[in-house]
Amino acid sequence: MLDCIVWKDDEGPTPYQLEMAETLIREKRLSGRGPHGLGKTSWNAWLILWFSTTRDAAETDWKIPTTAGAWRQLSRFLWPEVKKWAKRLRWDIIGREPFHPIFELQKLALSLKHGEAFAVASDNPELIEGAHADQLLYIFDESKAVPDATFDAAEGAFANTGANSRIEAFAVAMSTPGEPLGRFYDIQSKKPGLEDWAVRHVTFDEVVRAGRATWQWATQRKKLWGEDSALYQNKVLGKFASQDEQGIIPLAWVEAANERWNELKDNGQLLELGKRLDAVGVDVGEMGDETVMALRSGQVIIDIIHNSKQDTMATTGKVFSIISSRKGRAVVDVIGIGAGVVSRLRELTQTQDRYTSYNDEKGMGVVPFHAARASERMDSSGEMGFINLRAEAWWAMRERLDPANHSEVALPQDDKLTGDLVAPRYKVTSSGKYQVEAKADIKKRIGRSTDTGDAVIMAYWQEVTREYGMVSDEIAQELANYDGSGW
Repeated sequence: MLDCIVWKDDEGPTPYQLEMAETLIREKRLSGRGPHGLGKTSWNAWLILWFSTTRDAAETDWKIPTTAGAWRQLSRFLWPEVKKWAKRLRWDIIGREPFHPIFELQKLALSLKHGEAFAVASDNPELIEGAHADQLLYIFDESKAVPDATFDAAEGAFANTGANSRIEAFAVAMSTPGEPLGRFYDIQSKKPGLEDWAVRHVTFDEVVRAGRATWQWATQRKKLWGEDSALYQNKVLGKFASQDEQGIIPLAWVEAANERWNELKDNGQLLELGKRLDAVGVDVGEMGDETVMALRSGQVIIDIIHNSKQDTMATTGKVFSIISSRKGRAVVDVIGIGAGVVSRLRELTQTQDRYTSYNDEKGMGVVPFHAARASERMDSSGEMGFINLRAEAWWAMRERLDPANHSEVALPQDDKLTGDLVAPRYKVTSSGKYQVEAKADIKKRIGRSTDTGDAVIMAYWQEVTREYGMVSDEIAQELANYDGSGW
């Protein structure tokens, strides 16, 4: 590996990457976990190039099935990384011509004379099970989300290996850790039956010493997510961690919504979706907090706009510009200075004298969101109510993201948004209603305001409460005079 790639300054394998390569050769199965940025995908790409060229040069029958928790990890990261490093191979040492760009190194495969490497969706274990060769290397990239059945499908290859067999099989399972469950967690925990896997936890300190991350980045993530949060434990410390049991929205649900958004982006669909909006959630900042606008089309957050220390009229102008050009409703946090934004937007959208929040002729409108108002809704089970509109809106988002409901919600991969959505806690009151942690209490606990998450929550709340479009002038006046408490 070291001799066959042209390395630039400070670019070569890290000590832990070299150690893991040696362990894989010796132990045959290796599972590694660690923080974001340790170089998991590039290491997997090097393995693919090393295994394929050495086995093909030896005229040995070989195969490399590659899979990952999400298809995008293969199509946008692993295989582009293989192509990147293939251009840097030292062909004079390898002893062959560079890979042919059409017949050999393809978009998601490498086909040589004696074998091939290829991408397989992790929800299709039959294709993993069907791989047969004298030399096999299984790559499980970002494997915390790879189903157990896919891991099990690879076991057949190891059944015929041993001291007296010509067949040799290797397996690599690499990932940033998530919740303490699933096969990747079981492997890392050396659960019974999985003791034949060598495991490695790369620490953040090792990654920093290797020049792949900085303590400044870790400090900022600590401020953003909180040191005790599952996000910080997973992505910075490389540790398995569960979300707070009283957390409303699980991290895994947000990450699934991120994957859906990334697929839309890769397919070029976001631009078309963004031409017309359904709602713009507006969290109006005060006392140093930023103003955040979340633009939603259908089930997709198209964009999130952040503005620091912007006065209310500037905020009003920005929101009106968006909804007048791309239509839709502005759903505005009316508590505090947001009341002024609502009042002026109602004038601009010509809804101030009507018992509606929407101007059909203009195709736009404004919905005041009053977090402290009482809620008359029930959750999807029909058994639990909500103490106020804040709890209703957050729980509605939870139900939208729930995989059991075949969620189509797509959210941009934004560290601040992710941290905001998984931060709030909830409890059940003695009256049998859900109550969500107050925004001020969250800020005290994690050191910042969840402005981005609140803007997104409001953008989706309008969709599930179309009947709340009836807003009387009396209610509008009540909202305008509200004393500012409630979030």
